[in-house]
Parts: sequence; structure tokens; C-alpha cells
Amino acid sequence: MTYIYRILKLSARIRNKRIKLFGIWIFHILGKRYIGIFLDPVLACNFRCRMCYFSNAEKRKSYKGILLYEDIKQIASALFHRALKLQIGCGAEPTLHKDLTQIIALGKQYRIPYISLTTNGSLLTKAGLENMIQAGLNEITLSAHGLTKDSYERFMVNGSFETFKQLLADLSEIKIQYPEFQIRINYTMNKDNLDELSYFWDVFGENIDVLQLRPIQKIGESEYSDFSLSDIYDKYDTVLTPLIDSCQHKGVICITPEKENLLAIENKEETDQSLVDATYCYVSPKGCWKDGFDYKTETFESFAGKQKLGKKLLRSVWLASSSETDVTRKMNYNIK
Repeated sequence: MTYIYRILKLSARIRNKRIKLFGIWIFHILGKRYIGIFLDPVLACNFRCRMCYFSNAEKRKSYKGILLYEDIKQIASALFHRALKLQIGCGAEPTLHKDLTQIIALGKQYRIPYISLTTNGSLLTKAGLENMIQAGLNEITLSAHGLTKDSYERFMVNGSFETFKQLLADLSEIKIQYPEFQIRINYTMNKDNLDELSYFWDVFGENIDVLQLRPIQKIGESEYSDFSLSDIYDKYDTVLTPLIDSCQHKGVICITPEKENLLAIENKEETDQSLVDATYCYVSPKGCWKDGFDYKTETFESFAGKQKLGKKLLRSVWLASSSETDVTRKMNYNIK
């Protein structure tokens, strides 16, 4: 298990929110890395996945833009030295950016410990992947919404199941040369693709390092509109539990929601955002980190000082509940 997942697992075990926030405050005042940077260098996608807002024509009109590499260099100068992780690709398709490999190399230049790429993978080549790994990429996260040609191409509109299988074959060969490189699958579950998980290993083989099982959630207007989690709840013991157990047997990290939390999160609105606000840094053509932050003239430290972020963090320690009993949309996973 790589250290980034050890950190996440430790965080999941610490149920006291005050302890977590106090630890973040300590890292803040000592000038240590503690933020996760989630970078969308381009707001576009070549797919129109039915469970995603890119399937909505009106959303696509407003969801566009690109960060030039020169802008990303300025952002790196301002923020990358405080990043524990750089995730490239969050709400869009990062492989549409022509300078992707350079962005990865830039993250390594600033010694970010863990760099991950989240993608549908359709534009990747074996040679391109090898270049990214040599530039400093630690992990690739592939999005998948189906495990047959029919379901994959039905949910991932514009995608090709054959192209996806070829990418998996390329990654299997790459793992031989770069065994420390991590392959992660994010599988978004709904009532129509859940049963396919029973033959997960037939599709992905033995080279997967991390599997995240993500229950469908409404993140915007999309073509697919059945957000009920009742089928996932009802079939948890027959479909998910065997897969979770097989992951543990194979040494694969499995990130999955607890069964008892599924129905609780279905209509849950986010309440306490203190942990997310403290560590989450989203960067895209529409904005960078926090409201009012100008990466062209400010740094993490100058903005934090001006906004008194240290004092706000310390205040949040005392305002937070001592337990973490609330179920939230962003923090409802266990790492096994």
C-alpha cells in the first residue's frame, strides 16, 4: 500500500474530527504539505457519459475553457510546494490538454509526493503513458461504467470497449517495466450495471492496485436520472461483499461505502465542510483554490496570512464535533 493510501486509511480510522483538524493546523503552521490539488487543466470531455453533466447540452455550453501551460506554471509556483497530492482530472477529461506530460513533470519538479491522472483513457497510447510515468506519474485512475461492450458504450457515450480493453492490455505490459506504477479503477454503480461486478476480474485481470466502488450520485443535470441506491443496498451482500473479499485476498486496495451508509447518503446534504475546506484545492480555468486568490500575484503563504487561515483552522478545531457520526457525500468510504 502506497503512503497516500496509508494516510487515507489512517484518516478513516480517526473518528474524532477535532483531532484531524488539529493535525492539519499543525501542518499549516509548520509549513508542511497537507493540501490535495485537484486540477482540471481543460474543461471539456470527448465522452458524453450518461451519468455525467457532460451529457447535458446546456451544461456543456458553460463548462468550457483551458489553462495555458504558462498559467499552470504560475499556479505551481504559488501552490505546488504545499501539495501532498496532485490529481490531474477531476470533473473533465485531462488528456485533451496538449501539455499534460509537462504538467506531470512540473508536479515532480516541485516534489509533490503523489501525482495521479483520472481519465476515461480513450486518448492514451502506450508510448504516451510511458512518457508520463518517466515524467513522474505515480497512478492512473480509469473511469468505468460498465463491464460489457453493451453497457460500457451505452453509459460511456462515444467510448469504445475495444479501445478500453487495449488500454488495459497496454497497462499490463507497462506494469512489468514499472511495477510501482499504480492502476486504479473507479467504477460508478447504478442499478443497471451493478450485477456486472460479478465478473470484474475477467475484464481487469490481476494488475489492478486500487478499486473504488462509487454509488451513483447526482452531481448535476445528466441524461441518466435514476439516483436511487436501494438496489445497491439490497444486493450489497451478494454482489459487493464477494468483490470486496476477493480484493483483500488479491492484495487490492478497495475503497467502498459501508452498507449502512448507502441509504443515509442518498438524500444527504453536505453539512460540516471543515475538513474539505481545509485540504481541498480545486484548480480549473474558472478559478483557483479560494475566492479572492490570485495566483499571478500571491502565494499560498501570502494569501493564508492575509486571510488568517491559521486562526480559522484553529477555530474550526473547537467548533467541530468531537465525533464524526454524520454521513457525508465526500467522506463515506472505507479503505480495505
